[in-house]
Amino acid sequence: MRFRDASAVSGGPGTWKGHNPDGWDIVGITNGGFLMAQAARAVAAEAEGRIPLSVTSHFLNPVGAGDVEIGVEVLKQGRNLSMMRALTHYQGRLSIQTTAVLESADRKRHDAQLLGRPRPQIPPPEDCLPAAPAQDAPFPPPFTGKVDLRIHPDDVAGVVGEKTGRPEIRGWFRLKDEEPLDSFAVLLAADAFPPPIFNADLPIGWTPTVDLSVQIRRANPSGWLQCEFVSRFVTDGLLEEDGEIWDESGKLVALSRQLALVPRG
Repeated sequence: MRFRDASAVSGGPGTWKGHNPDGWDIVGITNGGFLMAQAARAVAAEAEGRIPLSVTSHFLNPVGAGDVEIGVEVLKQGRNLSMMRALTHYQGRLSIQTTAVLESADRKRHDAQLLGRPRPQIPPPEDCLPAAPAQDAPFPPPFTGKVDLRIHPDDVAGVVGEKTGRPEIRGWFRLKDEEPLDSFAVLLAADAFPPPIFNADLPIGWTPTVDLSVQIRRANPSGWLQCEFVSRFVTDGLLEEDGEIWDESGKLVALSRQLALVPRG
């Protein structure tokens, strides 16, 4: 099943319904980027075609396969930007709160450009290692079979149980079966890679997301997305993960910041 169909919502206005298929999970918990994209589809549908610009989700309770209900509220409706809130319920519990800023497709953009650094250079996708679900272990998880992930050969050690000592994961992302990318796929990409702390001296296990924020700078990229995720601070049982997503032409697609709990193994 394509990502667009797997994360689709129906219904409205005000209340939208979705169904999370099996396989889009990490140890039985549906991927956070998938759930964020699903909530973003609900608010975009409520906003009548406006597209996500900035999305933040707070994850209150785990969500697995099955039906979800998403209540959507308009917080502000402007000429170019709208602010919306979505509450995702799973098995009768409030599980995710999402706040999103959406923009009109014809919003005029400023020509100014300032990049702190150009797109980092990494090996091309064909020289990186594809991620695939493990047959007899929890990691890599089933989710990796739903997308096309290629991991930098220098960073793949953390996924196979060795450690580089650098809390960093780099690589490439695209949807399978030549499914085109859009803003919702960018949200998925922001949480698609293994946590960079898998390459640090920490256990490999489920790393529960507390909150995830994604700023989308380029709504409809094409081809592969080059992704880089790093963690700099692990304190008091918490870690952060900062992400950069670029397209193949060197244009910035998105920035992300995630707060998560340190895995217990």
